[in-house]
Amino acid sequence: MADIQPFRGWRYDVAQVGDLSDVTAPPYDVIDAALQESLYKRHPCNVIRLELNRDEPGDPSPDTRYERAAGFLRRWMHEGVLAQDRDENFYVYHQQYDWEGTTYVRRGFLGRLRLEPFGEGKVFPHEQTMSGPKADRLKLISACQMNLSPIFGLYPDPQGAVQEPLEAAVRHAPPHVAVDHLGVIHRLWPVADRGVVQRVRSAMQTLPVFIADGHHRYETALNYRNSFAGGDPDHARNFVLMACVGMSDPGLLVLPTHRLLGGWPALSAAELEAKLAPHFQLETVGPGADAMRECWELIRADGSQGLFGLGTTADGVWQLARVIDASPMAHLAPDQSPAWRELGVSLLHKLAIEHLLQPGVGKPPTIAYVHSLAEVEQAQRSGAVQVACLVPAATIGHVEQIARNFEKMPPKSTYFYPKLHTGLVFHSVE
Repeated sequence: MADIQPFRGWRYDVAQVGDLSDVTAPPYDVIDAALQESLYKRHPCNVIRLELNRDEPGDPSPDTRYERAAGFLRRWMHEGVLAQDRDENFYVYHQQYDWEGTTYVRRGFLGRLRLEPFGEGKVFPHEQTMSGPKADRLKLISACQMNLSPIFGLYPDPQGAVQEPLEAAVRHAPPHVAVDHLGVIHRLWPVADRGVVQRVRSAMQTLPVFIADGHHRYETALNYRNSFAGGDPDHARNFVLMACVGMSDPGLLVLPTHRLLGGWPALSAAELEAKLAPHFQLETVGPGADAMRECWELIRADGSQGLFGLGTTADGVWQLARVIDASPMAHLAPDQSPAWRELGVSLLHKLAIEHLLQPGVGKPPTIAYVHSLAEVEQAQRSGAVQVACLVPAATIGHVEQIARNFEKMPPKSTYFYPKLHTGLVFHSVE
């Protein structure tokens, strides 16, 4: 069963820090050097000093920044900048955001999930992980003994049986509010009502949880727990902070991740069409940014995983490319399921790039990943890429199907926007 529990969270005391917007931050993996510096300057107690502490001149070792983060955390707890809630709570969490002219509200809640190895229970991953980020996060949790940012989990609940009792409990309560650097509004409400808590726990016990984002942190939490032999099975280190969102929530969007191929000789639209035949049928849409946008609208309207937009920078032409023969996928990805081989990102990388385009060039392309059409247009205008690829977004159904097969989706298959915010509530693993 998925064991999700309330907990006594640590939170910023707004009487001391003021606006939560000044002390919260995005998760570490989307913070570049410029944003890190901006967050450092925003407030002396901004969570960036914990989540992504910077190296300082004179540090005796690269690990000093983890010790410094732990020092900030202990001092803030001692001084009351951070205070622990008296009650065990679930924390209702809303994110209000705009995308392509529409306003959405994604609704979920924060709790602590009992850790279990993948493949042995009700928690399913869908992405591959890398050793570097896991080593970094392990040093941080070992130093701070705190889950600083939540993992993003999805669960099937078409009737809203889990979320609705929580929504009813906070309907007339004022939220704690933070606005991030992208304008996303984050709202948080603690819920301690025992009846509501028990209803949520009972409903979640029968449901699987699919990790949408935070695979590195989940595996790190497992590794941290496993570094202790035996002990109380209900010790806090057997749990991890997780935000849970229903897979049918109308505010849940999976955005596409488009590919920009560089490092190759210039390709014309005609050359690209010749290289992709006979496995793709190409249709010219036109030149320039307007044609790019038309391609994307046609891809979205089509709704399949086998239709792509391809723009050749050399001549500025955009074409629609539809898969008409995917039979090579059986030997290009023999160890993967049919569902995996039918994903748009799988078809693009395995069939189009590796099987049809790369052999003629003799080397793999450099690949940049972007989410908006504006980023595609800017990259082509700069001449930094030879081919821009518009890729259909994978759906929640794809995530569930691949994860249930205990497979991992190809890198950059999904992008859940917006990212969960860091600093709204922490979970101690001491």
